[in-house]
This record gives sequence, structure tokens and C-alpha cells, in this order.
Amino acid sequence: MKPLLTAMREGRLYLDGGMGSMLQEAGLPEGRLPDVWGVENPQAVQAIHRAYLEAGCRLITTNTFGTTAPKVEPYGYTVGEIMAAAVANVRAAMTQAGVQDGYVCADIGPTGKLLRPYGDLDFEEAVARFVAPIRAAEEAGADCILIETMSDLYEMKAAVVAAKENCSLPILASLIFDGSGKLLTGGSPQAAVALLEGLGVDVIGLNCGLGPQEMAPVFRQLWEAASVPLLLQPNAGLPRSEGGKTVYDVTPADYAAQMAELAPMATLLGGCCGTTPAHLAALIQATKDLPLPEVTWKDTLLISSYCQAVALDGHDPVIIGERINPTGKKKLQAALRAGDMDYVLNEAFQQEEAGAHILDVNVGLPGLDEPAVLTQTVEALQAVTGLPLQLDTSNPEAMEAALRRYNGKPLINSVNGKEESLAAILPLVKKYGGGLVCLTLDDDGIPADAEGRLAIAEKIVRRAEAMGIPRRELLIDGLTMPVSAGGENAKVTLETLRRAKAELGVKTALGVSNVSFGLPKREVLNQNFFTMALQAGLDGAIINPKSGAMLGAYHAYRALMGLDEQCGAYMAAFQEGGPLAGTTAPAAPAAPAPAPQPAAAPAVGEEGTLQHSVCKGLKEAAAAQAKALAEGGRDILDIINGELVPALDQVGKGFEQGTLFLPQLLMSAEAAKGAFQVLQGYLPAGESQGEPQILLATVQGDIHDIGKNIVKVLLESYRFRVLDLGKDVPPETIVAAARERQIPLVGLSALMTTTAPAMAETIRQLRAAGLECKVVVGGAVITGDYAASIGADRYAPDAMATVHYAQEVLGG
Repeated sequence: MKPLLTAMREGRLYLDGGMGSMLQEAGLPEGRLPDVWGVENPQAVQAIHRAYLEAGCRLITTNTFGTTAPKVEPYGYTVGEIMAAAVANVRAAMTQAGVQDGYVCADIGPTGKLLRPYGDLDFEEAVARFVAPIRAAEEAGADCILIETMSDLYEMKAAVVAAKENCSLPILASLIFDGSGKLLTGGSPQAAVALLEGLGVDVIGLNCGLGPQEMAPVFRQLWEAASVPLLLQPNAGLPRSEGGKTVYDVTPADYAAQMAELAPMATLLGGCCGTTPAHLAALIQATKDLPLPEVTWKDTLLISSYCQAVALDGHDPVIIGERINPTGKKKLQAALRAGDMDYVLNEAFQQEEAGAHILDVNVGLPGLDEPAVLTQTVEALQAVTGLPLQLDTSNPEAMEAALRRYNGKPLINSVNGKEESLAAILPLVKKYGGGLVCLTLDDDGIPADAEGRLAIAEKIVRRAEAMGIPRRELLIDGLTMPVSAGGENAKVTLETLRRAKAELGVKTALGVSNVSFGLPKREVLNQNFFTMALQAGLDGAIINPKSGAMLGAYHAYRALMGLDEQCGAYMAAFQEGGPLAGTTAPAAPAAPAPAPQPAAAPAVGEEGTLQHSVCKGLKEAAAAQAKALAEGGRDILDIINGELVPALDQVGKGFEQGTLFLPQLLMSAEAAKGAFQVLQGYLPAGESQGEPQILLATVQGDIHDIGKNIVKVLLESYRFRVLDLGKDVPPETIVAAARERQIPLVGLSALMTTTAPAMAETIRQLRAAGLECKVVVGGAVITGDYAASIGADRYAPDAMATVHYAQEVLGG
């Protein structure tokens, strides 16, 4: 049989459909883990596999969505036993169906946990959880690893790293986006492509959560950004409850018709929740004669964070903020030595507000543990800002430590032509992905002419491509030398830049301000050299974005070159409140001033205030400022109602309007909680205590508690008292707790299709018990119509909606 990747190049292949919904039809008991039930009822699972094979599917997914040690060991099984049995079930079904050209996809689902700093699962712990099922899959004879239904790019990265380090199988990576086109943690399709292509996955795709029509806009964005084959597995529409059962409304014929419109972009097609063998048979019949997509190579370099991607397309330059670098900055040096992350974070906020697209991060100081401090700084920055980062270090150990923990695809600064540097850095880029800044120097130093620097650049390009690092990932740095040390220095740098673009077809980067070292009025030289470099083709400008002269030159260049539609960014920069407001021309030096938030974004208060710290997610600063206000004699309730709650409301509004994402919302909530914990010590005894007001639980059979935990954090930050019953909670336990504690509001969560009926049963029992509590529900498989059909009082599409409903029910 042909290897899977070879078969994919020769024709479209079809995955199977909704295993969870099919298992329910086959008799999966409510609350039972499907993976375990499949081992104990192999004939039932084999019959499902066989039905999909007979429909024409040839990529059959193992029944192992929840196969990790914490999930299966309570049932008395090991991960290896579950995976081996699941692979054997697929092989048996293939034999029964007489199929000899089928492939076994080892299914790897999410842990159900949110990773730190937003949740409680460490990145390396997440990697470790994925190792066992991935190793077991290869040992059992699976043909590929399918990592699916991932709503967080950081968890996806952990799973892919585990797969790359522990097996040799092809990797298919599939994500679940919501109706707004974002992941749970705010990631965009472009950010997903940047990360996953950087990590070297073989296929990128979408599954679950939405039907074909709702999924189409996100899938088209993947198609426009990706340079690898795509996978598509929508639901059969959105779920509803009918007679106590979860049903889906898109018929096989409608599913096939809707998928046919998207099929020209997909190499692998299949289905998720609610898609039966009949759906897949109709899909195959409607699309089997369509030509295979021609996967095109995209030359744009995408650099990403957890939520957004920055495109370096070779035409429109980007600003890389240079201020988080201790060279010549005594206050930053002191902050790094003292572990004062708030100082570093405020520097990041100022650069972001001034207009930086990427932030350079350098913590190199004598005596510091650079691997530890760089990783700590990167994690702290990524907790509060969505800007991508440039990891700037000459220490390979520090580079690897930060790269591994980085949530996205960073810029890497840098590699040079020395053999030692090439041998250390290129393997890291190949493993983790990243745009690579390439310095044109080698063991003989920095060549005096452009010819010599170009030769080094060409050497680096050849070595990178030989290792499988595409040319689009490289930015050649022609090295900015002070004109005070040589009158030809600027000319040589600019010639190197121009020729690298023209002759090597690469992108370019420069640290601009070094050109003026040792001379007066440095900003005048810097600004003019910057403009010349932009005209020569500079793509990544490492500058101080708080400099009015440099920012003015940037906006002027973009306006004059037709890169700024209707000069919108230029006008915004100079209008009242903009970063260059008050200057008479772009060339005029201006005092650094932060730009306003986008029109829909919330105000965040003055820097150094409690409200600002909460809005920015600065937990330590918020606690210290709350203490100072309390000890200064301000009324405690006034601090809470006048500082904390308005700040949370501002951040919540930004989240609802799409200007802030879940991680920023959570960090703000944690900062508010930290401040409130300080203030509790100043409240009269008993004033902050009381019986629980809200009961939260993930329903029976479901051990994915991401959504519930997010809701808990936000509710507690608003001072609601929460009783958290945890995950996999039987209806009887919820009813007993609600009755005993006289809970007025119950919140229920479910991620999996197979556990949605348990939510309905829980609500039925609450009503049958005569309890007057209100019930709010949410989760990836829940919709407003489904919530109404099972008797819930309110459907919460996100965590803030639950907060608003709690305020409505309980006041506050």
C-alpha cells in the first residue's frame, strides 16, 4: 500500500464522520468514556468503522479522542491498551469490509485543560500527556497522527512537539474555530498556519463546532495562507435536542452540496459530529470527480503570537520595537536583575501603543541565567500582549528554551555565517519554526564591502535550504555600521540590502539606529537612513517606535508608496490623540506618546493606577496599588466599585467587541482577584464571606473543564461566590449540592457530543426536584437552540455572557 502522503498527492482522500454521535446511536451509556467503551464493545465500534468504509472512506479514525492517562487510568486501563485495541478495531473493520487501501488515523484529542499562564497545566506537562498515546499509536501500527478539535494553539503546539519527538508518522493537525473566526484563546487562521507550518505538520485542517456553511469563511482563510494540504471535517449543522436525543439538521444531500463548494480547496474531506455513513457516501459521490487541489507555495513570511500573525510579504515593511534590550538602558538592566517584570511589560505596552508590530526581546546581561530569564520574560510578555516577539540572544541554550515555550512562531535573532552559529541555530529553526534574521558576518568578521556580505548571506541561505528551511523564512541583515567610523558604511549596508532582495530573493532586516553612533543629533541621521533603507527594500525595521521622527518616516514612506490606503494610518498617527499629534511634519522629533486604543477598545486608565494594572493584567502591580490605596485611607468598597469593577467592565467590553482576547481577559481577572484578596484584609470581619451563589460543574462523562474554569475565574473576579463541583459530575450530585446550599444559579458545561445528553438529564433532575435555581449552560457543542430545547434558562456563548447573566440573576 502507498504511504499516506504519497496517496494524498495522487487523489482526494476521505476521512470518516462523527464517531461520538455514532457511538451514542450504538448504545454508549451516558457518562461512559467512549474510548473505554470501545475496548469493552469492539463489535459495536468495528461496525461503525465498517459502515464508513463501505461508504467509501479510507482514513478511519481510532476511537481514542480521550485517550490520555488521567482519563483512562481511573477505568483500570493503560493508554497503551486503549490505543492498541482501538487500532486493532480499525484493522478488523478493514478486513471485514475487504478494504486493502485504508489508513488508520490515531485520534489525539485535547487534554481538556488550559495551559499556563491562563490555566493550570504546564506546557511540558501537556507535552508529556500526549507522548504516551502517540508512542502507543505508532507501536500499534497506525498510519498517521490526527491531532483534532484543538481550540488553543499552545496546546496544539504541545501535541505537535510530542508527536515530532516521539514518532515518525505524518501529522494531521485540526482546529475548532467559533463563528467569529477565532479559536477559544483568540487565535486567527493566519496565526494557526504560521505556527503549524513552522512546526512542520503535514496537513492543517478544521473540524467540529460548525457546519459547512458556517465553517466556510475560516476555511477560505486557511486556503489563502497555507502552503500545505488542507483537511475539512464540519458537523452536520448545529445540534438540537429532540426527545432527549441530540440531533443534527443538515441532511446527507445538503451536507454533500455544501461541502462540494469547499472541496476544491481540500485534499482530505470528512465529517464530525452528526455526520453518518450516509453523509459521507453523499459527500464522496458529490466530490469524487473534482480535481485535487493544487497546493500553492506562499512566499509571505508569517510571524505569530497566540492570537495574531504579522505578514512580511516583501513589500510592506513592519516595525520591530527595540526597547526591550538592556544595552545602554540602566533602568531596564536594574529591572531584569531584580526580576521586575512589570517594568518590562510597561515598556512593551508603550511600544505596542506607539505602533510596533513585533517586539524584540533581549535580556543578555553578565551574571544573569539567560535561558531562565529569557523564557520567563517571553512568558510574561505573552501573558499580556498579543504582539509576536523577536527572540534576541547569542546563547543557543537560551534560544532553545525560549523557542520551546514560545506560544506561536517568533522571529529568531540571529544566525551568522560562522560554522558554530549555523550548527547551533539552524536545527532549532527547523524543529520549532521561526523567521530567521541572518547576520552577514563570519569567522573573518564583517566584510567591508557588499560583495563580501552578500557571499555570507548566500552561504546561510544554502545551508538553511539544505536543512529544509524555506528561503521565505530568512531575513538578511546587511549590518548597520556607524558612519562616524567610515564614510562608506551606510552605502555598503544599503547596497547589501538591495542586492539581497534582488539576487537572493530574500527578505531583509536592519537595526537602524547604529548608523548614528558617536554623532550629535542622532535622530536626524537615523530618520534619513531609515527612509533610505525603506526605499532599498527593508522589510523588518528594528527601531524605537516611540521616536516621533522614526515613526513619522515610516508612515510617510507607506503613504508615498501607496501602501497606506487613502493615507488612513498617516492621518491617524498625526490626528489628535495619535502618537505623532502636535508635530508639524513627520521629520519633526516628537515626545513619545502612546497611541489611542482602536475605536472599539476600552480605555485603560493612566499608567501606574490600579485600573490600568487590572486592564493590562499586571497582578503584582495591582496588588501593590490596592494595598497603597487601602493604607492611604480610601474606602475599601469605593476602591472595589470605583477601580476594580470598572476596569473589569472595560476589559470585558473589549473582549465582547473583539479588540481583546480570552488570555488578556483572564489575566485582567487574575489581577483583579489579586487586588481584591489584598483588600479583603481591610474589610470588616464577615463582610466578604457568605454562602455560595453559583454552582459550576462539567457534566457527567466529560472531563474537559476549560470552559468551566474560565467562567469561575471571571465570576470570582466580579466577587461572586462560586461552588465548583469539578468535572464528570453526576446529575444527582449537582441536584444534592444545589438543594443543600440553596444555590440560586447553576452553570453547566460540556465539550463533547457524547456528554450533551448528560446536560439535559441534569436539568431534568433539577426541575424534577422542584428547585427554583436558574440554569445557564455553555460549551463547544452547545447552541442557543439546543440550550432552549433542554430547558436551560440561558445559553452563554462565552464566559462574559455568564458574568452578565449572573449580574442579572443575582445583582452586582
